Amino acid sequence: MTASGGVKLGRDSQLIDLDLDRSGAQPLNEQLYKGIKGLILAGVLRSGARLPASRILARELEISRNTVLAAYDQLLAEGFTEARPGAGTRVSVDLPDLSGDLRAAGPLPADAKAPPPLPARVLDLISRHSPGPGTHRPFLPGLPDVAAFPFDEWGRAVGRFWRRPPLALLDDRDGRGHAPLRRAIADYLVAVRGAKCTADQVIITSGAQQGIDLCARVLLEPGASVVMENPGYRGLVSAFSSAGARVVQAPVDGEGLDVAHARKLAPHPRLLAVTPSHQFPLGSTMSLARRLDLLSWARDAGFWVLEDDYDSEYRYRGRPLAALQGLDGGDRVIYVGTFSKVMFPALRLGYLVVPEPLIDAFVRLRGAVDDFPALAMQPVLADFMESGRFGAHVRRMRQIYGERQAVLRDELITRFEGLFDVPDDDAGMQLTVTLASGGPGGNLADGAITREAAAVDITARALSGYYAGPERRHGLVLGYTAYPADALKRAAGLLEPAVGRALAGGQETRILT
Repeated sequence: MTASGGVKLGRDSQLIDLDLDRSGAQPLNEQLYKGIKGLILAGVLRSGARLPASRILARELEISRNTVLAAYDQLLAEGFTEARPGAGTRVSVDLPDLSGDLRAAGPLPADAKAPPPLPARVLDLISRHSPGPGTHRPFLPGLPDVAAFPFDEWGRAVGRFWRRPPLALLDDRDGRGHAPLRRAIADYLVAVRGAKCTADQVIITSGAQQGIDLCARVLLEPGASVVMENPGYRGLVSAFSSAGARVVQAPVDGEGLDVAHARKLAPHPRLLAVTPSHQFPLGSTMSLARRLDLLSWARDAGFWVLEDDYDSEYRYRGRPLAALQGLDGGDRVIYVGTFSKVMFPALRLGYLVVPEPLIDAFVRLRGAVDDFPALAMQPVLADFMESGRFGAHVRRMRQIYGERQAVLRDELITRFEGLFDVPDDDAGMQLTVTLASGGPGGNLADGAITREAAAVDITARALSGYYAGPERRHGLVLGYTAYPADALKRAAGLLEPAVGRALAGGQETRILT
């Protein structure tokens, strides 16, 4: 049912012509409030105009007086109207004249309706960022097998802490994070990764990306030079670019980052980001000589080193390599770690290990933008680590993932001999294969394979997409950790004809030379 036709009043009261939808889900008082507000903003009800008395408006619109009063109260609270004893309710006299003869002028120009444009740096940032995967399908890289996580044990730990939590725990507002978790992380890193740190240096984050972003906020200023690997993790580019830094990308080879080349490109950077234990995405390990050279350069030139240790737990032959941070004698290395890849992504917990001179700056800036990290899962994770269940889970998954890597490697060698160079990688969560230069796909653009694979529900990330600049190697980044052996075999069977279709696709799939 609709009430319309306006309310005709004496003296200087204004006509209010509104349609109210009595069968709609929106309450009538909200419809009335929005309708009158719209008339004010459109200039139909001008500054100082008197609104109908609540009883009269209620009678004419056939609604309750309380409904009208509720709408009037909301308008008054927001400053659209004012009420004076004996004078009724009027449109606020402090409002500017909003009419501008809008009815005579017709529709506003299109550019007048458009919101202000976003800053150029924001547009650049969002153009670089791809939303997270909507579909979980092989060979999506960097994902753990969440089905293998010991949720029964985890659930019992959650119950122990949160069934009757101590009151002090509920008021834990330490900007660095829950102290027992920070101690557990420090003990783990010293024992397993060869790090040199104390719990005071550990800062809990909501994941590696927040840690990287915090580093950019604390250490960088617009125009500062930042060196990173090429190819490399695009999340680093996003964080550094959003801080206004100038990103310089240095090449990577079989020994990791080419430190000598990086020094030529940017002799005095503010920050250098590196993945020394298992370079992403190529998989190489930074040699000891280059690690020492990098640390010496950092001390001499006075810059910071960001060590992204994203999947170092998964080394399938021998012990995990020592962290670069453990070799640092000059307080130059900031270490970034995450639990998303060893436990489950929805946990949203990571950490930073910062040099002592930076602790206060990191904690204060973190407090300014995020106050303190969410506490719910921190004591549970601390207990999980202190009890040894975390270490047991990592060892179990290391065995499982090593077997899956071997399955995928065998499939790739069998199906794509001569087409892809398949590395004998002994670590990580993905295999990166490159198109063999002398093979039938030596001139093939990897994006063509990616498109054909997507058509059969396979995610085969193009290696070229991780590069900056015109010189790019082409290949595929294939994750295996989240998928059982039979799923990997089926996916490889689907990938084989997809690659064949890309090879037969004609000139549009070729690299321009």
